Amino acid sequence: MPDYRRPTGPRASIVSPELPLFDAPTIASQLNCMSDAELDALPYGVIEMNHQFKVLRYNAAESRYSGLPSDRAIGQHFFRDVAPWANNRRVAKRYQLDSLDETIDYTFSLHMKSMPVTLRMLKPAYNERMYLLVTWQ
Repeated sequence: MPDYRRPTGPRASIVSPELPLFDAPTIASQLNCMSDAELDALPYGVIEMNHQFKVLRYNAAESRYSGLPSDRAIGQHFFRDVAPWANNRRVAKRYQLDSLDETIDYTFSLHMKSMPVTLRMLKPAYNERMYLLVTWQ
């Protein structure tokens, strides 16, 4: 899979300059203000959750790479029903912090296949929404 953290070449024209990059320092506040269509235009996965881990939005890139339609993820408990692979100390437990902005390399199994990804976990102190961003390697 290509690395979508820094688009270059022909794919760069797909990403509008107004759309935040995976590693943008102000991405949490930008995601907060984005419409569903704008989230779907991002080339990396975005899962928006509330503090009870209920999935509020699940963008097109995440749906495409995970194979899970967004309508099956929205409204579900993310770590129990959508992504039990992330229900561990490295991912789910990090969201217990008051605020969080951490990026890690991670490997999980999907359909009996190891999938290397980069995860960016975001929990802004000022917001009721939290995010998990995913780039597929």
